[in-house]
Amino acid sequence: MSILVIAEHNNAVLNPSTLPTVAAALKLDKDVHVLVAGAACAPVAESAAKIAGVVKVLHADDAVYAHPLAENIAALIVTLAGKYSHILAPGTFFGKNFMPRAAALLDVQQISDITGIESADIFIRPIYAGNAFARVQSMDNPKLLTVRPTAFDAAAREGGSAKIESIGSAGDSGLSKFIGQELTKSERPDLATAKIVISGGRGLGNGENFKKYIEPIADKLNAAIGASRAAVDAGYVSNDLQVGQTGKVVAPNLYIAVGISGAIQHLAGMKDSKVIVAINKDADAPIFAIADYGLVGDLFQILPELEKAI
Repeated sequence: MSILVIAEHNNAVLNPSTLPTVAAALKLDKDVHVLVAGAACAPVAESAAKIAGVVKVLHADDAVYAHPLAENIAALIVTLAGKYSHILAPGTFFGKNFMPRAAALLDVQQISDITGIESADIFIRPIYAGNAFARVQSMDNPKLLTVRPTAFDAAAREGGSAKIESIGSAGDSGLSKFIGQELTKSERPDLATAKIVISGGRGLGNGENFKKYIEPIADKLNAAIGASRAAVDAGYVSNDLQVGQTGKVVAPNLYIAVGISGAIQHLAGMKDSKVIVAINKDADAPIFAIADYGLVGDLFQILPELEKAI
């Protein structure tokens, strides 16, 4: 049977998290379909049709999908589930929102945050904050999976010529209503997909020091800014910058950890980075155990020198 991937998007642009999810789907079968559910989202459907390896795009265009409410998206997935052996979504806030509900409605177990695929029914997923990996076998039909985007190489955005098929809406469940949202606007790269990330921890002392010491380096490197949970809980920065087990999982080419001790929960969100640089005054900080380069010293002296050197 075919594989269905739920595309993450904002009704105008396809989110990069969809590409590694398609790559994971292609490891299961070559007959991969992509569901684009949204409102006035034809450009997204066209982009999805160009992804290398995609055979068909299902385009559900309805005002009820203008925002991906779990109740409405899950209901749509249920109407399509009988045609697919596996249904995949990115393991981002997007996929985590509706996939558990869809699994419950289908009376199957969701397998979360997979990082590997051994066969059509055996999957690898991290447990204990990434310190161990579980090998999970599922006999469910269909199998619902969320995919850790950083664990799979992205499928090519260009090269495909999939057929776009318009499908009907499952309607409004009436169980929830979108009221509004407040989005943080930034010209910096998105934290989840940035190639360079500089993160600050409790060692920075306050939010003003984030602006004074972290932001100038981020601007010069064209890097995204992240933070540890301790820094977020202390109110230094907003929680959309949190990296870790309860935040965002990132795997940039370069990760710079400043004033971050390296709690296991934080390491779970960034230890797959290609190169890790740690700056901390405590030579025994756990972050140095996984860092490729470590600098022991006062960050308030080191960061201005680093900015000048860039």
